[in-house]
Amino acid sequence: MATTKTVNIDWLGEQRYVGRSDGGQQILIDNSENKVGVSPMDALLAALGTCTAYDVVGIMQKRRTPLSTYRIEVEGERADTTPARYTRITVRHIAGGEGVTLEQLEKAAHLSHDKYCSVAASLNAEIVLDVQLAEGKESGQG
Repeated sequence: MATTKTVNIDWLGEQRYVGRSDGGQQILIDNSENKVGVSPMDALLAALGTCTAYDVVGIMQKRRTPLSTYRIEVEGERADTTPARYTRITVRHIAGGEGVTLEQLEKAAHLSHDKYCSVAASLNAEIVLDVQLAEGKESGQG
């Protein structure tokens, strides 16, 4: 049986939104002039980077070569036309630790990107997008 995740997005004014997961965790998405959060497209890059980071850190620990330093740089190249979707994404893993080799890091990164990372798999998939509409109520109305 498929698992369903829900995130509720509330508009805060301008182009600023807060997303709340089922568990109550929040993310601020902001595409307004005076940004205090990340843009939706930056959030997508961050989701990919953190998803693969979880995998790589875990794989390296299981192989008894834990990382002592680790950073991911995610770079997205966008189309010049609307929608300005990502046409290329580069994920650069920068890591170190006692006994850690580039070969081990490469194997862990490829396992993540090719097998385990749900965000990477979603970016490479045909996704059924179901758009539904409902009328909202003004605050204070019952």
